[in-house]
Amino acid sequence: MAENARHPEPRYGNRPTMKDVAARAGVGLKTVSRVVNGEAGVTPDTERRVQEAIEALGFRRNDSARVLRKGRTASIGLVLEDLADPFYGPLSRAVEEVAREHGALLINGSSAEDADREQELVLAFCARRVDGLIVIPAGSDHRYLEPEIKAGVATVFVDRPAGRIDADVVLSDSFGGARAGVAHLIAQGHRRIGFIGDQPRIHTATERLRGYHAAMADAGLRVEDAWVSLGSTGPERVRDAAESMLAGPSGVTALFAGNNRVTVTAVRVLAGRERPVALVGFDDIELADLLGITVISQDAATLGRTAAELLFRRLDGADETPARVVLPTVLIERGSGEIAPPAEA
Repeated sequence: MAENARHPEPRYGNRPTMKDVAARAGVGLKTVSRVVNGEAGVTPDTERRVQEAIEALGFRRNDSARVLRKGRTASIGLVLEDLADPFYGPLSRAVEEVAREHGALLINGSSAEDADREQELVLAFCARRVDGLIVIPAGSDHRYLEPEIKAGVATVFVDRPAGRIDADVVLSDSFGGARAGVAHLIAQGHRRIGFIGDQPRIHTATERLRGYHAAMADAGLRVEDAWVSLGSTGPERVRDAAESMLAGPSGVTALFAGNNRVTVTAVRVLAGRERPVALVGFDDIELADLLGITVISQDAATLGRTAAELLFRRLDGADETPARVVLPTVLIERGSGEIAPPAEA
């Protein structure tokens, strides 16, 4: 057996260093540093030799070591609820774009809607000396962050406010959006409208429920307990809630879905029914335009960009009281929310 087969070269952990570049180019370490960092004081011929050595060796500058020497990590942490949720894709991309504009790296992770996991992720990011945090909170008590904020870690919450601390937050108008969506169903003639939402501990879920109740009260309509269901957004739970609300001669004639996951399941439930049922969903969903789903649309990308720009203003030294930014929502009529109730309802 050949010698190199018995003792293969290690594949990882053997990256070339500035010393390797200096040795190959026949120059000093300081000269390589000047070329790598774009500093003056190197002749064109020497710079050419160093660049050739860099290319031949595949050398890459160790930015993490460089920024640590300057006392900055040039990075921000983003804690999302669920990386698989389509809502968070444009939000995350917008944050990343702003971070790039400021020369910072984005690190993200998912809390899976678990408060302990959220805290674990946030503190792990802080231990890696991130400059700032953007958090979509899963928990309701963020006092664990107070020492980090006092130590200079800028923090902005998105979609939901922080719990038990004062901090910057960027929100969509969940209350106003839900109120407008339910009022739209009432304007089509509906009087029995069901609401299916997320867990009651989640700020957006309670705000959207509040908007539902406000719209019904505005129209002088009563709300039966059986018309409201909060809980897991899993398909089985949502399906059961929808079918229960729709059952019988006095069942609801319209549904308001509290978020995109609820809307998807509601579309599946309603697709199998003989009689059309009106539906308005909070949050747009993929193919909603083709399926004709009326929605209350919130701009996830603008949420992310607004939060990131606020974060970097803080990092640049803005020292104002914590900001609360509420972005508007938009009703998009596509057909499902414009279905009239049956004549006998």
